[in-house]
Amino acid sequence: MNTDSKNLNQSIIKAFAVLDAFTNDKKEWGVRELATKTGYNKSTVYRLLSTLVSLNAVQQNDNEKYQLGSKLFELGNRVSIYKSLRDLTNEPIQKVALEIQETVLLGILKEQQAFHINKADSLQGLKISTSIGSYAPVNGSAIGKLLLAFSSIETQKTFFNSISLESFTRNTITSTSKFKKELLQIQQQQFALDIEESELGLVCIAIPIYNKKGKVIAGISASGPSSRFKMENVSSYIQILQKGANTIEQNLSDFDSL
Repeated sequence: MNTDSKNLNQSIIKAFAVLDAFTNDKKEWGVRELATKTGYNKSTVYRLLSTLVSLNAVQQNDNEKYQLGSKLFELGNRVSIYKSLRDLTNEPIQKVALEIQETVLLGILKEQQAFHINKADSLQGLKISTSIGSYAPVNGSAIGKLLLAFSSIETQKTFFNSISLESFTRNTITSTSKFKKELLQIQQQQFALDIEESELGLVCIAIPIYNKKGKVIAGISASGPSSRFKMENVSSYIQILQKGANTIEQNLSDFDSL
């Protein structure tokens, strides 16, 4: 490949210099400190960040600082390089799937949707089609409802101001007041259910995953057909999921957020 400097796009080089500043030791940056780090002026850094935000390569947090966005994970998921998040969570979710005998998903809240970062398939028939790197609407996802319930007041306010609750089945909650009540219930009971709300015949239960500071950073769920996934077994499902969540929390102890 010809790497003659005259053929290189300087804007892309600068954008990658900005992205490269985000590390495990420094996951969040403000515009001023990022300008100091890269040597670019603040207006250049701001334009680069604004562009990267529009592409979901970077996201702005509630504290006005920036961190890496989900688009990079999606792109990384298409290549065969080492994927730390999946490597750190593969074994525990596989164990949960084996014990619970249903499909297990690991997800986070991104772009006001549930974003699936790992999956372990059920060994039984009637597997769910959700894939790694896919999104699901919050009100049609146990993980989505769970993570919104434990998100900040600002995040919830933004969600309800910008999202209309779409109906997917006759069981989907589309009333804002009813949905807010369910979020409060999820906070109290520490788990979320999707009872044929995203797809008829599909049931799902999700519980939170915490970082070492006690903040919910992800959710782990088990999903299966209603013919197998019985509500009277919810407590046993939660116990199995909790074992996996405990291991994942230990494995992700260096992560403040995902």
